[in-house]
Amino acid sequence: MELRQLRYFVAVAEELNFGRAAARLHIAGPSLSQQIKALERDLGVRLFERDRRTVALTAFGETLLPQTRALLDQADDLRRTAAGFATTEPVRLGYVSWRPADLAGRVSGVAQLQVDAWVMPSHTQAGRVADGSIDLAICWVRATDLAEQDLDGRLIGADRLFAVSPGADETAVRARDTVVLVDADTATWASWNLYAVEFARATGASVARIDDHGITGSAFFDQVRRLGRPVVSSPKRDATPLPRGLVRRPVVEPVPIWTWALVWRRGETRPAVRAAVEALSRDVAVDLGPEGAWLPADDPFRPGAAPLPE
Repeated sequence: MELRQLRYFVAVAEELNFGRAAARLHIAGPSLSQQIKALERDLGVRLFERDRRTVALTAFGETLLPQTRALLDQADDLRRTAAGFATTEPVRLGYVSWRPADLAGRVSGVAQLQVDAWVMPSHTQAGRVADGSIDLAICWVRATDLAEQDLDGRLIGADRLFAVSPGADETAVRARDTVVLVDADTATWASWNLYAVEFARATGASVARIDDHGITGSAFFDQVRRLGRPVVSSPKRDATPLPRGLVRRPVVEPVPIWTWALVWRRGETRPAVRAAVEALSRDVAVDLGPEGAWLPADDPFRPGAAPLPE
């Protein structure tokens, strides 16, 4: 017996019509009928007398209806109380370079979100969630990372990566004709390095190994000029304006996609954290690019990837 089945019972009892009750509940009529039959089996009594034209409560149904309404009211009170607890307990969130524009609005009235001021790399933020330093993180993760660190994740964003190229040609460039930068500082660039190397192996793009943190900023533009070729830009957002003589070019065949996951500890039971997860991931539509777009083989959100455990 489930609470939703009890809600279905009350709806049918009030409408005395399965079609109207199904429309009110936003479910299919046959599904509603099956759920009522399952509830009757669990209770061991018949709740309705029904034929093709009429629906009526049985004596058992009449007796159980007020008790069911009272039980559902108690369940609603419980949810409201839990929601009140959630809004008083702070939830700490870390991110790398992207977060939803409506982050604060999504959790308003649901959780007291504290956005960590330390902007750190993806692998560092995931590790901080795992060790309890923060509660949530928005970062790039592999399925391997989630499994090894006992984390859960949901896809809440994605970036379509582009290339920066010398000259004035802004037409699309094939992935195999691009360069990806791999920095010697693995403490900072471990996640990007993994992504870049796999992208190069999969597409034929060239790898340029650097040691000047030229993945972003003015040093990145210096690398583009030095190489004289289109260089794939990382998802690390940067306010540095594009210098004269350099242009952005779409990357195609395939299109590289970088995913952003909301990550939390597996088995998390605190109402505030769970409420924040639901609020931040509810009704999120993420564009993973055109058919044939490229994501790493171990990306947990790649089309065709094994579903994450619940």
